[in-house]
Amino acid sequence: MNDSPRRLRWLLPALLVVAWLGLGGFGGPFAGKLSEVAKNDNAAFLPSSAEATEVSDEQKAFTPRQVLPATVVAERPAGLTAADRQFLEAKARELGAVPGVAGPLGAPEPAPRDDQAVQLSVPILADGNPGDVVKEVRAKLAGAPDGLTVLVTGPAGQIADLVKAFGGIDGILLLVAGGVVALILIAVYRSPLLPFLVLLSAVFALGLASLVVYLLAEHDVLALNGQSQGILSILVFGAATDYALLLVARFREQLRDTESRFDALKLAWRATLEPIAASAGTVVLGVLCLLFSDLNSNKGLGPVAAIGIGAALLASTTFLPAALALCGRGAFWPFKPALGSPHPETSGSWGRVARLVGRRPRAVWVVTALVLGVGVAFLPQLKASGTAQSDVFLTQVESRTGQEVLGRHFPGGLGAPAITIADAGALPEVLKASTMDGVAQSFPLPGPDGQPKVVNGRVQVLSVLNDPADSETAVATVGKLRDAVHAIPGANAKVGGPTAIQLDTQQTSKHDRALIIPIVLLVIFLVLALLLRSLLAPLLLIATVVLSFAATMGVSALVFNHVFGFPGADPVVPLFGFVFLVALGIDYNIFLMTRVREEALTRGTREGTLRGLSLTGGVITSAGVVLAATFSALAVIPILFLAQIAFIVAFGVLLDTLLVRSLLVPALTVDVGRRIWWPSKLARAEE
Repeated sequence: MNDSPRRLRWLLPALLVVAWLGLGGFGGPFAGKLSEVAKNDNAAFLPSSAEATEVSDEQKAFTPRQVLPATVVAERPAGLTAADRQFLEAKARELGAVPGVAGPLGAPEPAPRDDQAVQLSVPILADGNPGDVVKEVRAKLAGAPDGLTVLVTGPAGQIADLVKAFGGIDGILLLVAGGVVALILIAVYRSPLLPFLVLLSAVFALGLASLVVYLLAEHDVLALNGQSQGILSILVFGAATDYALLLVARFREQLRDTESRFDALKLAWRATLEPIAASAGTVVLGVLCLLFSDLNSNKGLGPVAAIGIGAALLASTTFLPAALALCGRGAFWPFKPALGSPHPETSGSWGRVARLVGRRPRAVWVVTALVLGVGVAFLPQLKASGTAQSDVFLTQVESRTGQEVLGRHFPGGLGAPAITIADAGALPEVLKASTMDGVAQSFPLPGPDGQPKVVNGRVQVLSVLNDPADSETAVATVGKLRDAVHAIPGANAKVGGPTAIQLDTQQTSKHDRALIIPIVLLVIFLVLALLLRSLLAPLLLIATVVLSFAATMGVSALVFNHVFGFPGADPVVPLFGFVFLVALGIDYNIFLMTRVREEALTRGTREGTLRGLSLTGGVITSAGVVLAATFSALAVIPILFLAQIAFIVAFGVLLDTLLVRSLLVPALTVDVGRRIWWPSKLARAEE
């Protein structure tokens, strides 16, 4: 009669492992297919209410098919030769026939300043795959005469370089992140099997998340770009490993007190399910706040990241427990936790930290807060108003080099003009208003008869900027151009084009930042209040994490400005840094404070806090190091945004783990005492 429950103890874990093996085998390949459904065109991410989007919609009436400009620039410092000109003229005829190019093309245009360069505008159809078309254009331009430099730049060239930079990122990120996590786990557990099980759980979670994201992106349910794709891989790997570490640590602790592996696992699973689920729920709700963003790219990242965290939670609470049940104490070989063996957690270094906090709690939290305050003091140095699109790349890609060559010989904005659409009757006033510093020339779009083309009573004016279209100087010029044409009575003028897209993206990012950050704080407060049955504790925890975030951004400003020499940051960087750091930083406070509350129920708040700190110190620190290491892997992609997010999250997580959660939070908890649980009954219990 007793055989059935025993068989069930083995059968259920075995079935779960087999099910995950099948799911992993089916979903795994989709991690490598995400690039196929990712879009990296900034224009597609703006809201319909943005002025640049409205201009883009109106342009469709002037030209049936929308184009994305690419510019071919050729340079010979000693002066172009007859052979150079013949080569370029022949290539212009060939490029006009390339599928995806809105040909035929005109003749190459000589530089107005010298005879060292020519440029050729190549309109790329926007409704196709601009990156692939530019790749074909670049291939066609091979074989230039010796000494002649031929490059493809412009908005289409930048998109092609972005596609190339993000190409194959999943394999690179998995290799780097997996290798780092494996080394850390081996160092922590000194076991060859356990790291394999944890990594396998993370890989299965990523396969499941990739499958779901691929299907949703393929059917246009969500927007996926290269940045979201890279963050998904890292977030799933880091979160799955963190959740695994919490379960594994509690399982090893229970094995020292429980003879049956199954009973030990049941106790560990029940004890960690609430903090793991609360942690995952906090991150999911935090990233879903990005749905309030007006930028489609941010909206897309919210559900993408939420799906990744959900997959990590599912794998860590089903596959990993099943695998641990089958392996038992053997998972920790050769250092198996024997029944009745001592718990090293309370007598090691974290026991000493707990005793320090217990002796001088007020001094500890005051000094820690002052240290964080030093970092906060440098926050005003953070430059997050935007950067040139060419500065997005940390390496010298072709579009960036081409823009530099173009700027030496032509007006920087040639090939990507600002576009003003206004009522036809106001054309003279619009042309006059467009004459300003920063604009090389303005002219109306001509019709077949050579006269300004009028469609539905509207005209289109093209303004060539002096500065590169993606530069911050050009962005400022477009802002002034908008002010000038908006002031014309009855013109109903709107300014769009590539530079205006960049301007609207920056302004929308700043609006999102001001809107979403308070929403994230409110959501996390509600989650913590429900979890800890307290109102005061969540306020203190959120205050510590916000302080940690501000210190992180201050230190990041110093590093970005004076160590890496970054040109600045996009306005969305602080927003993403906040969402990830606050959500992930709260994770470690959840891991700590749920254990503290559990211990406080029987030992009182002071002793419960110190015991909770000593018991969770090692595992939470390991989890923080793992998450910091996995996010650091984003730096292998030569994109400014990802490198900055990698540093901010990695440094911030370590700061949270080593200072905030280890010293500031427990010291505050001990100093405040049982009042921290107000208004729950625990606040009124006798210590």
